[in-house]
Amino acid sequence: MRVLKDLFEKNRNWANKIKESDPDFFTKLSQQQNPEYLWIGCSDSRVPANEIVDMLPGEIFVHRNIANVVIHTDLNCLSVIQYAVEILKVKHIVLCGHYGCGGIKAAMDNQQHGLIDNWLRNIKDIHRYHKAQIDALQTEKEKFDLLCELNVIEQVANICHTTIVQNAWKSGQPLSVHGWIYSIEDGILKDLNVCITGLAEISQIHRME
Repeated sequence: MRVLKDLFEKNRNWANKIKESDPDFFTKLSQQQNPEYLWIGCSDSRVPANEIVDMLPGEIFVHRNIANVVIHTDLNCLSVIQYAVEILKVKHIVLCGHYGCGGIKAAMDNQQHGLIDNWLRNIKDIHRYHKAQIDALQTEKEKFDLLCELNVIEQVANICHTTIVQNAWKSGQPLSVHGWIYSIEDGILKDLNVCITGLAEISQIHRME
């Protein structure tokens, strides 16, 4: 079947529910988007950005990729960050990982997975940097969970190292970068207490004055 009729039906039901609660919602939404948040998360189908924080369309700008990584050569991700920061003037960038991430798990083993292995090299590097800390843990789950958290912290730093974010700070634009992680098992977000708000909070070697 070339047309997924059930999805179109669900779409109509969803749109009707929103219009019942706010008849002008889509009219207002079509005129502009003015989100305060950029969400960079994992492509995992179990981690939908809007639903997790109970936000409607138009309230959060979203970029997702496998294992929620921010790489300095990824023009897709960098373009999203630039648009969000310079055009939409978001006030917060949330880098949200999740426990049980398949990308993190694949990066921890020594198996070949295909093209994705090149993408996961970034996470393997994080594993290598923190190998002693990870190996000191008792169980595989503890090691897995820790690497999921360390990946979030590393990606927050990568966001802050971009000229996009640093130029925003230098111009006085209010912008905070946060590191969160989500538990699929209970639906709860955890703040990893990583919140960067200016140049003084990143390493000297990465500051571009």
